[in-house]
Amino acid sequence: MTPICLVGIGKIAVDQHVPAIDGSADWTLAATVSRAGSVDGVPAYSDFDQMLAERPDIPVISLCLPPVPRYEYAAKAIAAGRHVMLEKPPGATLAEVQALETMAQTAGVSLFATWHSRMARGVAAAKSFLADKTVTAGKITWKEDVRRWHPGQDWVFDPGGMGVFDPGINALSILTEVLPAPVHLQSATLSFPENRQTPIAADLRFSGGISGAFDWRQEGPQTWDITLQAGDDLVELQEGGNRCMINGQEATLSELDEYPALYARMAGLIKNSSSDVDLSPMIHVADAMTLGQRNIVAAFAF
Repeated sequence: MTPICLVGIGKIAVDQHVPAIDGSADWTLAATVSRAGSVDGVPAYSDFDQMLAERPDIPVISLCLPPVPRYEYAAKAIAAGRHVMLEKPPGATLAEVQALETMAQTAGVSLFATWHSRMARGVAAAKSFLADKTVTAGKITWKEDVRRWHPGQDWVFDPGGMGVFDPGINALSILTEVLPAPVHLQSATLSFPENRQTPIAADLRFSGGISGAFDWRQEGPQTWDITLQAGDDLVELQEGGNRCMINGQEATLSELDEYPALYARMAGLIKNSSSDVDLSPMIHVADAMTLGQRNIVAAFAF
């Protein structure tokens, strides 16, 4: 098994990355780097440079810390000859991720800009069904409770935190994966709490008759749905893409859950000496920030 170091031991690392690594035949968690978190039985570092210097036996780094500091860590890892996985979104800006891609190519290492929702178990079936069709309309409804999923994490509302697009980019990653032809953003309305720097809700309209409603204020049941119409055919992705209905019938699901599938993909990229850095979901978010009409709404506090 290949040793891997997990950087940023927060909620997403504990809930998803650690179990995925532990359950994989490809990987062994050999070290962690975090200011506060750790994993029982795994050597823990608080200094990334120290870990790189002391552990040349670890060839792969998985970065789970927030997007703003991620570029610096990724650049150091690549310079040290390590393969790198980037939690979504892969960075704070498009340009910095493009720079990392160039660095990785020069260094001869693999770089994987992961989009975990693309690995949701119903996504492959939707993509396969739509491959030879023309999508004529579609709707994204992505509404959840930020207090439940990011409790007390003020960074999500700071510049670079992306606000409601932190979860919303998951929907956009699915959309860009399953559509047989690309779309582009035409207009957006963004709702900013009066005390915050990033939006808490957004309404987007794309070419091709596709719209999206995103909200971080939904209590109770959470909604992560995408519907796509292709002529007389209807594809419904529910539960964040983990359920797929095609013309009212349940589709066959992929075998692996999202994060195990990501780590299997990373193992394949390294084996084939290749990278996967698709920025199309992030481009839609950047376009929303460029085109979006800004509305001020009530202050938000955790």
